[in-house]
Amino acid sequence: MRIYNIGETLVSRKEDLSIFDLKISEEAKQIAAKYGYLPYMIERYMMLFGSREELFDFLDSVEKGIKRTLRCNTLALNDCNVLTTRLGQKGVFLQKISWLPHGFFVMEGEEKVGKLEEYLFGYYYIQRQGSMLASYVLSPRKGEVVADLASAPGGKTTHLAQIMNNTGIIFSIEKNPVRARSLIANIQRMRVINSVVIVKDILSLSFSSFFDKALLDAPCTGEGLLPILRERKTSKTIEDLMIMSELQVKLLNKALDMVSPGGTLLYSTCSIAPEENEFVIHKVLGERDDFSIISTRWHNVGSPGLEEFNKVVFTSEMRKCLRLYPHKDGSEGFFLCLLRRE
Repeated sequence: MRIYNIGETLVSRKEDLSIFDLKISEEAKQIAAKYGYLPYMIERYMMLFGSREELFDFLDSVEKGIKRTLRCNTLALNDCNVLTTRLGQKGVFLQKISWLPHGFFVMEGEEKVGKLEEYLFGYYYIQRQGSMLASYVLSPRKGEVVADLASAPGGKTTHLAQIMNNTGIIFSIEKNPVRARSLIANIQRMRVINSVVIVKDILSLSFSSFFDKALLDAPCTGEGLLPILRERKTSKTIEDLMIMSELQVKLLNKALDMVSPGGTLLYSTCSIAPEENEFVIHKVLGERDDFSIISTRWHNVGSPGLEEFNKVVFTSEMRKCLRLYPHKDGSEGFFLCLLRRE
């Protein structure tokens, strides 16, 4: 048995390694050279997408990029038409996103959106589509006790508060003190009053069976951000995926322990990597029987989760999870999966 030491991570079981075992084909190398990717990424995309046609649709969509988006904040505005009118008068033209209740495409003037007084007043939050979708999918109810377990810079915390109409309580957890400052600033700017910020690593928290709902938007390699961050084509290696996957397993296990019986947790990443998504859930649920996957659907948007990848077979229940892609949904790549405690 091979043993890999990767940074501080020790991975020694064959089943942990097989999904990362890749043989790079000449075709993958050629496509990678043409589009500017590391070859291992293209080899995985050839597995991920059902046909060469879809593969090239994906690669071309990355080259085209995606529109900037923002969320209207109903904690500050009763009517989002006020926002579209005010921004339009300043040369920023918005178009409603059909499947996001408070989401808008920035059609013109995107260079201005972070500089306007309406931004400072908290009338809107500059937020990507997948990130907005996470809060809607979790669907916290008014008065619930909710956790945002990796919360900076605050897009999801402030959105959860908006959905809850500033009722209940949101525990916003962030381990990095510098990032926590931006989280607090955004909470104040967006007029949120039901959030408590805790600056601590969630792995060291002592909450047990405490939260009605929890959101773990896990740290990841950001492979879904290719249409926005082109440098991601070459910035992460397969070893980075292995390290991140190990961390995500630890975080998800810890997060699940914090959810009350009958409660739900949303696991999400801004990554299309199966190694950071279905594989993480597969490993965690394979070692515990107190959680099950429940249907993660929203307005017929997105694609089902994967049942297998690189000869590693997951449960068919993984199809209940949700994937977003730029070539199919016009969004960043994103993964969402709801888990319920029995």
